[in-house]
Amino acid sequence: MSGKGQGRRDQVGVDLRAPKGTQDILPPESERWRRVLDLAHRLFHVYGYREIILPVMEYTEVFARGLGEGTDIVRKEMFTFLDKGGRSLTLRPEATAGVARAFVQHRLDKAGMPVKLYYCGPMFRHERPQKGRYRQFHQLGVELMGSSHPSADAEVILLCSEFLRSLGIASRLVLNSVGDASCRPAYEEALRAYLHGRAEELCPDCRRRMEVNILRVLDCKERQCAGVIAGAPGLGDYLCEACRHHLQAVEELLGAAGVEFSREERLVRGLDYYTRTVFEFQDPVLGGQNALAAGGRYDRLVEEMGGESVPAVGFSVGLERVMNAGPSFPPGGREGIYLVAMGKEARKQAFLMARHLRAEGLRCDLDHLDRSLKAQMKEADRQGYRFCIILGEEELRGEYLTLRDLETGTQERLEAEGGRRVEAVLRRLEAWMVTRWKQTPGS
Repeated sequence: MSGKGQGRRDQVGVDLRAPKGTQDILPPESERWRRVLDLAHRLFHVYGYREIILPVMEYTEVFARGLGEGTDIVRKEMFTFLDKGGRSLTLRPEATAGVARAFVQHRLDKAGMPVKLYYCGPMFRHERPQKGRYRQFHQLGVELMGSSHPSADAEVILLCSEFLRSLGIASRLVLNSVGDASCRPAYEEALRAYLHGRAEELCPDCRRRMEVNILRVLDCKERQCAGVIAGAPGLGDYLCEACRHHLQAVEELLGAAGVEFSREERLVRGLDYYTRTVFEFQDPVLGGQNALAAGGRYDRLVEEMGGESVPAVGFSVGLERVMNAGPSFPPGGREGIYLVAMGKEARKQAFLMARHLRAEGLRCDLDHLDRSLKAQMKEADRQGYRFCIILGEEELRGEYLTLRDLETGTQERLEAEGGRRVEAVLRRLEAWMVTRWKQTPGS
C-alpha cells in the first residue's frame, strides 16, 4: 500500500521519503479505500446523516477543553504549533471536539433537533508508528446531537454495525455505561481505594491517571497493568437507576434489531467527555490494535465548548484498521472503452472520440506513448477495460470501427457513415446493455 521504498535524497542529502508515521495510499489500494468511503457515504445518507467538512486544525483550546487537559492525547500526542500571531494551533487528533465547536459557532440547533452529521478525513497524533496506528491516520464517523433518548445510542451503534457488516468484516461489539455525574463519583472512589492498594504494580502513566482521571486506568493497554485492571470493581454495581435503565433500553433495542453484543464492565473510553453509553467494535484477528470503531454518549461536550447543554452520541471508525481487516466487495467486472489508434489522423480522431465518450459518462482512455497496436491492446487488458475500439487507416477510409470485447474475445465491425463514430459506439453499447439485461436471471 505504501511501501518504504529506497527513498531519494536531494543534492544536499535530505531524505525525501514520506515522513515517519505517514503513508502513500497507491492504486489499486486507493481504489479499495474509495469503495469503502463510497459505501459509507451511501449508508450514512440512508440513515439521514449529512456531511460536515471540518478544518484539519483547530485552536488548541478546542481539544484541551473538549478532550481533557490530562488525557494522553492532549499531554503528549498532539501536533501543536504557534501561528504568526502567536496563537496555538493543533492538527486535529480526532473530530468530535471540532464538530461540537462547529455546532456552537454556527448555532446548528436553530435548524431543528436532532442534528445528524458525519465526517471523514485525516487525523494526526504523535505516536509510535505500528500496524494499524499512524501519525497521520484516517477516520470517518457520525454524530447525533440533540437527543438523550436510548434510541439515539442504539441507532448509531446499529449504523456502525451495518457499515462493518456491509464490508464483510466480522466484529465483536462490547458495550458498557460509564455513568454520569450523579453516580460516577461513588464508583471512582471505590476504584481509587482499590488501585491505591496496588499502585506499585501499575505503570507510571496509570499512577498519574489515578490523580487526573482515574477511569482511564481501565483503558490502559500495558501488560503490567492487565492483572490489576482485571480485579478492579465493575461499573455496573454503581450505576444509578437512570443510567441503568438507559443502558437496558439501549440493549433491548439492539437485541430487537438483531445486533449481538456483550457487556464489558471495565470498558471505558480514553477521553473525558463520555457519559453513559460507551462501546467498541473489536476484531480479535488484529491483535493489540483491535478496535475497528468506537464511540459513545457525550452529553457535556457542547456545553464545554460554550454552548447550551446538548446531549449527543456518536462513533468513529479507523479506516486503516478497517482496511487491515480485509473488507470484501462484490467482484467488479470489466468496464469502459479503450481507444486503440494507429496513424496520426487516427490518433487525432481517437482523442476527439475520447472527449465525447467521457462527456457521456463513459470510462474511456487512449494511448499517449505511440505504442504498437499489440501493445495498446495489452495495455487495455491490463487496465481492465471491457471493450477496445480499433481505429486505423483502413477504418478511416471505410468509415467503420472495429470493436473488440476483451472479456469474450469476439470482434465486430461498427458502421460509422459520415464520421459518426461516437454515435456508432453509443448505439452498440446500448444494444449490448439491453442484451445483457435480458440474459440476467430474474430480469
